[in-house]
Amino acid sequence: MLKRLREDIEVVFEQDPAARSYLEVILTYSGLHAIWSHRVAHALYKKRFFFLARVISQVSRFFTGIEIHPGATIGRRFFIDHGMGVVIGETCEIGNNVIVFQGVTLGGTGKEKGKRHPTIKDNVLIATGAKVLGSITVGENSKIGAGSVVLKEVPPNSTVVGIPGRVVIRDGIKVKHDLNHTDLPDPIADKLKAMEAEIQQLKLQLQGLKERTKDYDNSSV
Repeated sequence: MLKRLREDIEVVFEQDPAARSYLEVILTYSGLHAIWSHRVAHALYKKRFFFLARVISQVSRFFTGIEIHPGATIGRRFFIDHGMGVVIGETCEIGNNVIVFQGVTLGGTGKEKGKRHPTIKDNVLIATGAKVLGSITVGENSKIGAGSVVLKEVPPNSTVVGIPGRVVIRDGIKVKHDLNHTDLPDPIADKLKAMEAEIQQLKLQLQGLKERTKDYDNSSV
């Protein structure tokens, strides 16, 4: 147990350059407090002390701003940076060496039964505000970009960005798509271009009409 606690503290020093001392980390890092509280709650949850486990998780949520359901399974060397607004669902499974930033949600998509939250494999980084929803798997060594909404499986060694999330890098190679963000259709711009073309056509017709009228007047004289 002491070895595991020390390991959790060492991860903070590895991942956060602002960490200065053991005392500071132990007393002031809410992510660390949330993880330690979850370990206690999860142990009680597995022994079917559901109510007590839930009480501990809610007390932890009140003090840390991080909500981890006691049923969630979390591996070793898990690091929550800043942490405010992080939500981790009941059937979520998190591997080893995973990093999560503030505002991340590992949740469900509705009122499904059974496994309804994501599985996060080893060495995954999930950036600020990202949402990973549903019973999907994020493969090893993958990265989820800030603000992304991930609803589909993520292969190993991938980088995912956008809403909905899509793979832009896999195994170090940029993934080509039919459209990038700068090429997305703009219906307003398309409509304005169509109106401009109609105006030009009307100008030409009007100019032709003026010329025919002028020719008619000259011929009448």
